[in-house]
This record gives sequence, C-alpha cells and structure tokens, in this order.
Amino acid sequence: MYKILTLNSISLAGLERLPRDRYEVASELARPDGVLVRSANMHEMDIPATVRAVGRAGAGVNNIPVNELSARGVPVFNAPGANANAVKELVLAGILLASRNLCSAWSFVQSLKGTDAEISSAVEAGKKRFVGSELPGRTLGILGLGAIGVKVANAAHSLGMNVVGYDPKMTVDRAWQLSSSVKPAHGVEQVLSESDFISIHVPLIEQTRGLINAARLSSMRKNAVLMNFSRAGIVDDDAVVDALEAGSLGAYVCDFPSNRLLACEKVIALPHLGASTIQAEENCAIMVAEQVRDFLENGNITNSVNYPDVQMSRNGGVRVTVMHSNVPNMLGQISTTVASDGINIVDMLNKSRDAVACTMLDVDQAVGESLVTALAAIEGVQCVRVL
Repeated sequence: MYKILTLNSISLAGLERLPRDRYEVASELARPDGVLVRSANMHEMDIPATVRAVGRAGAGVNNIPVNELSARGVPVFNAPGANANAVKELVLAGILLASRNLCSAWSFVQSLKGTDAEISSAVEAGKKRFVGSELPGRTLGILGLGAIGVKVANAAHSLGMNVVGYDPKMTVDRAWQLSSSVKPAHGVEQVLSESDFISIHVPLIEQTRGLINAARLSSMRKNAVLMNFSRAGIVDDDAVVDALEAGSLGAYVCDFPSNRLLACEKVIALPHLGASTIQAEENCAIMVAEQVRDFLENGNITNSVNYPDVQMSRNGGVRVTVMHSNVPNMLGQISTTVASDGINIVDMLNKSRDAVACTMLDVDQAVGESLVTALAAIEGVQCVRVL
C-alpha cells in the first residue's frame, strides 16, 4: 500500500487515478511515499525520509525545495501544459480589458448615482473618456513560447493580430504547434520595441528575475500594454509604476497584486487567476497523479523538473531503480554489483540530466536486502528501490 500525502486540496479527478486498493491518500499521514501539492510552501517543511516522489499540480515549482530533493534522489513532477488553455484565455481577457479600458469604464459606471435619466445622460457624457482600440493589425509580443505562449500566439493571430515571439529554448514540438505567421524575434529587446501588447510566459528562475526592468521598459512603444501572468518577480514593479506614471507605458495587467501596484490606476491586478478554472485544476491533478503513480509502481519518469524522462516497458521479473549522481563508471559499478550477487540483468536503461541520473534494471530473480545495501553503498548513489 502506497501512502500519498496531500498538502492542498487536490481535485478529485486526479485522486481517482490512485486506486484505493493500492493507495492511501490523506492530508495527514506518517511515512508517506509521495506528496501531492499545489501552492503549499515545502521549503519550511520537514519532508519525511520515506518520500520518493513529489508532484506539483501545476507548472511552477518555486514552493518546492527541488535541489534538496535532488540530493535525496527524489524526482519532482509538474504538469506542464495542463493549465495552458486557462492561462491563454486569461491573457486574451487581459488584452481586451486593457484595449477597451473596461475596468476604468466599469468603475465609472459603478460610481454613477441618480435617476435612470440622469445615469443615461452621465453615461453619454462620460463614455468618450474610455475610447479604446480594436485588435486587428496591432502587434502582440510574446516572451516564452512554451505550452502557454504558443496557445496565446495562435489565438492572437486568429483575432487578426500580428504576433512576434522570442524563446531561445523553444522545442521542436512547440515549433510544430506554432502558427507559421508568428514572426521570430532575435531577443527580448526586439519583442519589446515592435509590440503594442507584450505577454510574458517564462518561469521564474535566477536568469529571468527582473527580466523586465527600467532599461527594457524604456525600449517599449509608447502606451504599450505589458501583461504578466507568469510569476511575480519577473517584472520590476517599481519600474513599471514609474513608467506608468511617466506616461510611457499604457497599462500593466498582471496576476500578482502588490501595494505599489494597487496604488496605480493604470494597473489591472487580478488575484492569481491564471490556472483557476475547474478544467485546469482537474487536468493538473490528473497529470501529476498519473506521473507519481507510474514512478512509484514502475520507476518511469515523465515531466520531472529535476530528473530526465525515463520510460522502460516491464520485461517480467523484478525492477530495480537507482537514483544517482551523473559521474563516470556508475553503470559499471551498478552492473558489477548486481552480477556479483548472481543475478542476471534482463533489460537496462540509463538516462542523465545535468548532475543527476537514473538507472533502471529488470532482473530475472528476487532481489535481497544485501544487494540493495550494496548498491546504496556505491559512492554517488542517492536512492535504491525494488519494485
């Protein structure tokens, strides 16, 4: 029986992928095998030594101590693309909110008092303050062409917009999905200088922190609209407010309110709604639950942020997985140790990613505790499991 600890409310659609005859799932558990989490801060958590996998029902993993778990041989899974449509739709809503001045217009209407005739008169007199612009022919710039960025690009093109995008690490699969009409840019500055709207879709890592700063804001078109539905910290809030107050930036639409932003009337700040749809929460929960289950039962790794993808069909017998450092002669030591115990390897797969690796073996007979101990004693081995 596997034990799964949930740190947040996880969609039932995902939990149903963990059969009750093999999984115990609860928000309070001793010695869990896996953890499912959404936004809970695991950096301050004493993660039990029994944990073999962590699944984030979403994309970002800033709330998870990934490096610490890597050192323990624990893969961290996420759900890339599962919430892409939800975020895409919110970006489109952000474009419309800004281009038609809908938030300020709504606030104006909410402030009206008087008889119906007086309100009607005030509406006709005041509506000229909220004249907007239509989307066809205007340019959307996209920073980051992953699952979300590609969907945003294609949707904007279907609305008649010109689209320019930049992603130095774009995958071949994403390139196939992207409309051929999207213009490739050679850098961040080109996107900013050519766009009327800019939408950011990159993860928050050290290289992207403060990606949009005062210098880059100064290179944008006057009255352009900046949108951030990725992560707080990618955009310098102080620099944005300064640009808005100076009149060089037209509007800022984001999912991450702060005191500085809330004090500026040209900011449209939403309460982190990017993935907040029933469908996205279900999709994320299903994807991550299936990935954690496949790893616990079969050792297969899909969509891990810290380990390579590793998939091998079961060939009968017993499966052994070894999580270890990516160093020379590790395969030789593992195979020699198994052979010295008189056990034949039926099938074997090794994959590495940066400083870590996973070796998966199917062997032809039962594995005793002495072999597990011997494998774990190899320098650089972090975790040994017999499935």
